[in-house]
Amino acid sequence: MKVFENIVVGKSSIPSLVITVILMVAIPVASFIFWRIRHRKETNLGYLIAGIIGFLVSARVLELGVHYLCIISDNPVSRFINGNTIAYVLYGITMAGVFEECGRFIILRFILKRNRTRENAVMYGIGHGGIEILAVILPSIILYLVIAVFFSAGDVGKAMSALKITEETAATALPSVMAAAAFDFPLMAMNVLERILAMVAHIGFSVIVFYGVCNAKKAFLPLAILLHMLMDTFPALYQRGVVPLWSVEVWGAFCVALIALIAIRLYRLRPATPGSR
Repeated sequence: MKVFENIVVGKSSIPSLVITVILMVAIPVASFIFWRIRHRKETNLGYLIAGIIGFLVSARVLELGVHYLCIISDNPVSRFINGNTIAYVLYGITMAGVFEECGRFIILRFILKRNRTRENAVMYGIGHGGIEILAVILPSIILYLVIAVFFSAGDVGKAMSALKITEETAATALPSVMAAAAFDFPLMAMNVLERILAMVAHIGFSVIVFYGVCNAKKAFLPLAILLHMLMDTFPALYQRGVVPLWSVEVWGAFCVALIALIAIRLYRLRPATPGSR
């Protein structure tokens, strides 16, 4: 427990975390408001809600269920995957690509059969990417902020008591405490940029899958899965300590640019909805 006494919260940690929380909320909210105002007649809130539900079911229920069996629980399969970098990376990127894109396909193909405008494809992507920020990323940033506030007070014992950190949970809590203490404005910028890129990617994937559904072109679902896998490759490698953090951001920007170019092309190929701007 002595290691916690040596943790010093940086002066910029709390301000940068507060701004990060605000921006994490602003990204999906501003994206929705902008697109809805610009294309009110061509968009339907059902696509936004479907995107939210699609992400929660495919990524946070079904995919996590498979992760529990193949990664978290102790069995021969999980030991093999966790003990082999190549297997871990291939497993991670494949599960992310297959579950999220197949979930997107199923909803757009079999559930959302009305109002199939190209603008609604973007709305679906905003719902999918937006809820990922609000339900997955934002809670972690808020936790870091809470940790930074408690530890900045100077009373380590009181902070640990308030955060329910015990001898048994110390090893698990230490990485989060260190991350919160070290958080600064460069990390804030990196996190915000990463979320913006992810939002653009999710919108792009939605447009790609939507185009394939509306034009009965089966190749576009595998294309979306492959692009998703490519985008997640460097983050998975970083988790295993194979590549540095800066390479993840560079690779992410490259992949998102590629996804955006494909999606913009397909978006323009779809007939414009009467009255759209």
